[in-house]
Amino acid sequence: MTNHVSDKVIVITGAASGFGQLVSQKTAALGAKVVCADINADALEAVVAEIGEAAIAVPTDVTDLTAMQALAQAAVEAHGRIDVMVNNAGIMPLAFYADHEAAAAAWDKCIDINIKGVLHGITAVHDQMLEQGRGHVINLSSIYGNFPVVGAAVYGATKAAVNFLSESLRMESQGKIKVTTIRPTGVPATGLSGAVVNPEAVVGILGHHAASYGQLMQAGLAGELPAEYTDAGHIEYYALDPEHLAEQIVYAINQPWGVSIGDITVRASGDGYIL
Repeated sequence: MTNHVSDKVIVITGAASGFGQLVSQKTAALGAKVVCADINADALEAVVAEIGEAAIAVPTDVTDLTAMQALAQAAVEAHGRIDVMVNNAGIMPLAFYADHEAAAAAWDKCIDINIKGVLHGITAVHDQMLEQGRGHVINLSSIYGNFPVVGAAVYGATKAAVNFLSESLRMESQGKIKVTTIRPTGVPATGLSGAVVNPEAVVGILGHHAASYGQLMQAGLAGELPAEYTDAGHIEYYALDPEHLAEQIVYAINQPWGVSIGDITVRASGDGYIL
């Protein structure tokens, strides 16, 4: 496939870990100039040091519009333009309404990062991309944004909001800014589960598969699954590795300017998620 990533200037939030780190590494390897942003400055510096001169680190709080504007300005000052903005930073505080006392602070943070962070990312690069005459915004949503379920009222609402922000931007900027919405399925190794308030709230995304898939996950954590469940070459592969999703984000970037990949959902063929 032709390399359309080389020489692109790509800004990535949440770049110190998970999908953000992988996309930073993969696009830099393809010749991109990567501007890596994360609130965790130490982890961010470590990622950028590993990538090398193709990347720069800009510690950034996505909930702060001024900081996001400074991030965009840093990219322009370093490279003269912004070709791609990847709004990846996000948290997942799953909880039931009954958990509201324990979840309230996490829900507020989720709204600030998952909605405001994406909005700030869009507006921070919007004028620059229009002035350039072209750009590409990639927003990380989730299959949780597809339909409301128990245990994810707030998280799911933030991801549904990302879908609305993305599609509205696409319609307002056709012919100037490409827009891609990425809807990850469950990807256990990303670390998102660390923000879960009530682990039982995962039932909403599993439905009638909750018991059987829960057993698979427990066996996977214990290293007791048969090989076919952990082999991506097998139809019963039960959980995506973050690499698989990151590759599809890179695929969306690696297109001619006239080709826009609108939506991507990638699933393990044997996973138990119902959304």
